[in-house]
Amino acid sequence: MSESPQALGAPVVRREGRDKVTGSARYAAEHTEPGCLYGWIVPAGVASGRVTAIRTADALAVPGVRTVLTHDNAPRLEEPDDPILAVLQNDRVPHWGWPVALVLAETPESARAGAEAVHVEYATTGHDVVLTADHPGLYTPEKANGGYPAVRERGDAGRAFDAAPVRIDATYTMRGLHNHPMEPHASTARWADGHLTVHDSSQGSSTVRDSLAQALGLDRDRVTVVSEHVGGGFGSKGTPRPQAVLASMAARHTGLTVQLALPRRYMASIVGHRAPTVQRVRLGADRDGVLSSVSHEIATHTSRVKEFVEQAAVPARIMYASPHSRTEHRVAALDVPSPSWMRAPGEASGMYALESAMDELACALGIDPVELRLRNEPQTEPDSGRPFSSRNLAACLSEGARRFGWYDRDPQPATREDGPWLLGTGVASATYPVLLSESAASAHAAPDGAFRIGVNATDIGTGARTVLAQIAASALGVPQERVTIDIGSSDLPAGSVAGGSSGTASWGTAVHKAATALTGRLAEHTGPLPPEGITVTADTAEEAAQESPYARHAFGAHFAEVAVDSLTGEVRVRRLLGVYAAGRILNSRTARSQFIGGMVMGLGMALTESSTMDPLFGDFTECDLASYHVPVCADVPDIQAHWIDEDDPHLNPMGSKGIGEIGIVGTAAAIGNAVRHATGARLRELPLTPDKLLPYLP
Repeated sequence: MSESPQALGAPVVRREGRDKVTGSARYAAEHTEPGCLYGWIVPAGVASGRVTAIRTADALAVPGVRTVLTHDNAPRLEEPDDPILAVLQNDRVPHWGWPVALVLAETPESARAGAEAVHVEYATTGHDVVLTADHPGLYTPEKANGGYPAVRERGDAGRAFDAAPVRIDATYTMRGLHNHPMEPHASTARWADGHLTVHDSSQGSSTVRDSLAQALGLDRDRVTVVSEHVGGGFGSKGTPRPQAVLASMAARHTGLTVQLALPRRYMASIVGHRAPTVQRVRLGADRDGVLSSVSHEIATHTSRVKEFVEQAAVPARIMYASPHSRTEHRVAALDVPSPSWMRAPGEASGMYALESAMDELACALGIDPVELRLRNEPQTEPDSGRPFSSRNLAACLSEGARRFGWYDRDPQPATREDGPWLLGTGVASATYPVLLSESAASAHAAPDGAFRIGVNATDIGTGARTVLAQIAASALGVPQERVTIDIGSSDLPAGSVAGGSSGTASWGTAVHKAATALTGRLAEHTGPLPPEGITVTADTAEEAAQESPYARHAFGAHFAEVAVDSLTGEVRVRRLLGVYAAGRILNSRTARSQFIGGMVMGLGMALTESSTMDPLFGDFTECDLASYHVPVCADVPDIQAHWIDEDDPHLNPMGSKGIGEIGIVGTAAAIGNAVRHATGARLRELPLTPDKLLPYLP
């Protein structure tokens, strides 16, 4: 029997698809009006110091330039909730690229020319921008990102490791990484009758509204932030960014609408990045591959503006059974831009190291890598002892191995060839936590039989509008075509940020509650509906505040086949296959797109993406898409995503887990393990570029 149009799981087509392909979907930088001014940032050209003089006469002489804001004349801000938003408030330069002036002009071209004509003088101080494993500034923070304790210990991992008959002690390094969404960060701000409206490219307009209100000293009801269509974010738009504050300040200063879109080359310094990591993993096991000790120690960097610690050791706390464990994060505050959220923060980087080490252990033992993982399946979450709400990693590994043809491979490395190409296969596990944040929604029934749902969700390209309509239609018992979804405005019931793979669970739970309550109200109502209809609101405050007695995670398995050119060192991924256990899949069409998109991001992490910190100037050298290489369709000719049917009653009314990021987690390790199988060479630094491989090729 085919699924009904409103059924959860049905492959419903995106609601906004036609608007996007026809150009009628309007993004943050497309809300211009007559008389709009355009802003262009003047970024700091030193890594540390202070501004001693800003000369603007040449800039003001550029035709079309109206004014230049600096720390001397910019509106004063209240203390913002995020220090990166305290722009143009003093002469301090905490890192290369920090905004030191803003040129406002009648056209983007004039603004850019004016910015190039601003002359800035600095008093510089020595800077320190390079992370090393033994950096003297490394310290142990109280918490890592997400509120996780920086250090967790069970038993005596060091002693158990020393006593283990088989041991792996390896260090894995990753350079910085940057998000590059198709739509750059942009804001269009205008004031009218004391009310500020900002169209912002953001993953959460309620959060931006709150931050702007605090920084500008306004009541929240005097600020509206709209993020109706967002062209990708991947974490970099998960918190308010300086362009929203700068555009709002400039609009207040000039009394005109101001638009500010960041050039791509400025994004590396202004909108966050995944910090580089040095990760030491130690695994101790018996000769049957049963783990007795797991240690994962992380060194990373943060900025001097604020502390942000990538929680890369956290996945090791929940993945594999071991009586002894130690996981630790250390961080050094350097003269670098502030790191931030990026594509499965913690899990993506940490699981690369852990799953590479598991492959090394399998090789040392002569045990199949899939079998090794199955032998170390925990009965409960190792770190907390809580039972899993569901854990179908074993099913993902088994199903993935079957679909991939895993057991047909020759386990010996460097044995398969196709002309000059060396062929290999690799596997890695994946995990991502189930998160739920506080959100609210309204459900309205109109007299004509139509329904309208309001929730300040943000669709960053994942299909949130469509899935929320399906959730509402399912709860209401009506075809989804009768449901209209309003999202993307802070004037709607407050929604959480589209991040942490938590959006659908958080917004969807509120929508489900509101729609269910509305169904009850309609059942009690007799006669025709009043002209104004009936509206019901609901929120997830209670659900978000509850601590579940269960450990709730999504799991997955990634399989990769690669070909390595023995002459050039080039790596080509011939096949990628992922199998996931992520609760109930709510829309098979958009879910498959998310899984595949995540896997392609993991491929980029493995082979092409990195940001190199220049120790002399203190800036990232790969600052555009000509130098920061993201993968394209031609980079992976065969990519498949599948999932296990999983019934987990301990999640939310939909029975769903987040799927936006788990596709990234594990992909890089699977590719790295495949490269080792192809060549016999174990490389422990990403990305796996030809120059690193060439010394190990015949």
